[in-house]
Amino acid sequence: MLLHVSWLSMRLLIVEDDKRIINFISKGLRENSYAVDLAQDGDRALDQISLNDYDAIILDVMLPGIDGFEVCREIRKNGNMTPVLMLTARDALDDKIAGLDTGADDYLTKPFAFEELLARLRALLRRRSQLRPAAIRVADLEIDTNAQRVCRSGRVIGLTAKEYSLLEYMAREKGKVVGRAEIAEHVWDETFDPFSNLIEVYIRRLRAKMDEGYDRQLIHTRRGAGYILDDV
Repeated sequence: MLLHVSWLSMRLLIVEDDKRIINFISKGLRENSYAVDLAQDGDRALDQISLNDYDAIILDVMLPGIDGFEVCREIRKNGNMTPVLMLTARDALDDKIAGLDTGADDYLTKPFAFEELLARLRALLRRRSQLRPAAIRVADLEIDTNAQRVCRSGRVIGLTAKEYSLLEYMAREKGKVVGRAEIAEHVWDETFDPFSNLIEVYIRRLRAKMDEGYDRQLIHTRRGAGYILDDV
């Protein structure tokens, strides 16, 4: 059965220096099928943002070194419009205004319920994804990204959360060869072991569920380059 979790194929950065809070948030987000990277100070956060493409950033204000206000100001100055959800123990109106004025998209005051953080994050991602098509078609394969429903020739295909995440990413890149590094970056997170065969395992699972029994194969291997989802 397809898992109805929200916002698969999303990679997030959490910037927080409190280990208890960062572990709490990252555990909850990974359980909801997000890929999560971590940074515990502002300088490290800017380094990771310069190297990786994130779908959203959860940013604490009180950080060692440069604070969250400065991190947000810096990434906006560089033209990066990734949604930012700011976290802080401060609840004064002036602090909230300061956070929004530096370019944050939303503001959540500690302590907070994880369910509220998740709801606010979904709202930010929903706004960003409005330009992305809700339905993707490759030959007789149909993917409803809102319902996370996959059909081929009208038959529903049951996928696990990670299988769906991999399929959706490849479908959005249909016709393009995607390498292991690209797949790891978009479907997994910084904890992924580049020497593991996990990607190959999931590709085999998708082939077994999507291609076996069909004359037309949709998942192809480009030896030495990666994989492609296409009607070729």
